[in-house]
Amino acid sequence: MVDGAGTAQRAIEAVWRIEAGRLVAGLARVTGDVGLAEELAQDALVVALEQWPVSGIPPNPAGWLMTTAKNRGIDAARRRGTYQRKLEEIGRDQELSTGGRGDDLEDALDDDIGDDLLRLLFTACHPVLSVESRVALTLRCLGGLTTSEIARGFLIPEKTAGQRISRAKKTLTDNGVVFAMPDAAERAARLGSVLEVVYLIFNEGYAAHAGDDWMRPALCQEALRLARLLATLVPDDPEVHGFAALLELQASRIPARTTADGDPVLLLDQDRRRWDRTLLRRGLESLARAEQLASAPGTDAPALGAYAIQAEIAACHARAATPAETDWRRISALYVLLRHAWPSPVVELNRAVAVGFAEGPERGLAVVDAIAGTPALASYPQLPAVRADLLARLGRTAEARESYEAAAALSGNAREREVYAAKARATG
Repeated sequence: MVDGAGTAQRAIEAVWRIEAGRLVAGLARVTGDVGLAEELAQDALVVALEQWPVSGIPPNPAGWLMTTAKNRGIDAARRRGTYQRKLEEIGRDQELSTGGRGDDLEDALDDDIGDDLLRLLFTACHPVLSVESRVALTLRCLGGLTTSEIARGFLIPEKTAGQRISRAKKTLTDNGVVFAMPDAAERAARLGSVLEVVYLIFNEGYAAHAGDDWMRPALCQEALRLARLLATLVPDDPEVHGFAALLELQASRIPARTTADGDPVLLLDQDRRRWDRTLLRRGLESLARAEQLASAPGTDAPALGAYAIQAEIAACHARAATPAETDWRRISALYVLLRHAWPSPVVELNRAVAVGFAEGPERGLAVVDAIAGTPALASYPQLPAVRADLLARLGRTAEARESYEAAAALSGNAREREVYAAKARATG
């Protein structure tokens, strides 16, 4: 049923968020070209935007998008003279020539790895691309994020993000990079970029930088699935298990991160009884596995890295039944380790929070003020938000209110903006 252009628009946006990665990955299997696959997926999105408001939302929107995109991919392959070869490779000549169903085609494209998304991850993280381009391209292809959202995630201008994506696709094409899973040695070389990309996808789902929703759980679920898959693919790497532990532990808080109306609930205000115990247990088990691998006698495995240290921090919160029981001194010490493993002004800002609880708000404020002039944080709303919390605890209410207002002005997320505005009003 057609129930308005607005409903169709929301349905398209929701389906796109979930299915964009699978669409691009499936098309890349057919075309062998990541850039072309991304363009074909966008074509399917455009067709949906044109047809759904008129013809109504199809019963299976995801399947409709997948079929439309794949049909266009097959047409493109035919035009490029590779249609017959591709048909022979996947052994589905008859079904494809008679318009076989999208699900059947998808099944035919499965291989020994069994996950197009993971293959797409490693392809997009090819060394011919800069690190920035790898991340931007993968976020676009797998996460379905807009150029604007990617720009916000990297604290860069939108134009710069768009240029990175365009250059990445062109570079892959110019260098003849094929859509294929690299061998074991090459996978190991690209693993760091893959983890970085998956973590950014998770973070965009965990705290959306823009839009009306505080979270995008589908992105978190996809990132979590990829993290588990990576842990299976690279079972002896402590950092991969630490990475999986970090995502499991953070994802365990998702049920408590919003009210029934979708309003954000910050960490210290959450009802910890609502934390997902299964994910929490899985996270602690993965962390234990990471520690076991890193400390095994005679092992060549590297020591715990940045993701595992962050998982240790998340575990400190997970083990505390109430905020008052949180071991802030241990968390503060872990942030010192993390600062060496992964220097970043955002890490330092998080350390300021821990220092504020472990040693008092005045010490935390000193850490914040030391990084307040960092250019990369100029548009980062959490900087004035953290500063406001510390100022409020020091009784400097006028300054705290001003900082909360600054945080609200910087935030691109409607829910987050309202949280900071409400704190400003409550500060007096």
